[in-house]
Amino acid sequence: MYKTTEIASSEIISDNPVHQRLLFPYIEAAKMVSGNLLEIGCGTGRGVGVLAPSVSNYTGVDKNEPLMTKLSADYPNFTFIDMFLPPLKGLADNTFDYVVTFQVIEHIEPDAEFIKEAHRVLKPGGKLILTTVNRKYSLSRNPWHVREYLASELKALILKSFASIETKGVHGNDKVMAYYEENKRSVQKITRFDVFNLQYRLPRWMLQIPYDIANRLSRNIIQKSDNSLVSGITYQDYFLNDDAEECLDFFYIATK
Repeated sequence: MYKTTEIASSEIISDNPVHQRLLFPYIEAAKMVSGNLLEIGCGTGRGVGVLAPSVSNYTGVDKNEPLMTKLSADYPNFTFIDMFLPPLKGLADNTFDYVVTFQVIEHIEPDAEFIKEAHRVLKPGGKLILTTVNRKYSLSRNPWHVREYLASELKALILKSFASIETKGVHGNDKVMAYYEENKRSVQKITRFDVFNLQYRLPRWMLQIPYDIANRLSRNIIQKSDNSLVSGITYQDYFLNDDAEECLDFFYIATK
């Protein structure tokens, strides 16, 4: 289930700060959503149990047949679809009250079509809640990402399809930012050997395995040097505000 460091584990201690960062948007979204909800890119099902009490119906889609089969068994009252997207095949127009998609769009080549499809399946007045990383705070090139965005770029992309948007950002407290700085120093120790800047010159597929090895090494080093910092971070150490420029992740709410 955790074949790459891109899928942060809730069970691996060194992954904890990332896992908590990924869990936080679900905690916030659960306060906002209701009715019929679609999650695009539900992955391991990190947030299904968090969202479930707030909605009357949940549909999750992702391109991973074993995971969709497992989640269908774990949540028999919900619908899980193995699907390569976009488009959202078989999902009708004007169907969902909310669409949530967390840390997915950066993996999608046709990002404009991705947003357009989310708009299509929403009911009039329905809302898209989307998160993705802020490029300004990326520590190195992530070869699992097709692209990353600045705040204005993501806003402009979403407004091509949606009538309005509320732009928020996910931030961390002092504990989170201490971890971020430790991670930054660790990454810099590794990337200093990239004297030819190959991380930005080579094709993504060539970098994915080296990136995963280096990322796991970096996380393990930080855990060994300060385990209390790594294990002590919870979702409550992250917070949401209107600063979408200097955030770790964007948290955008668009209305159809």
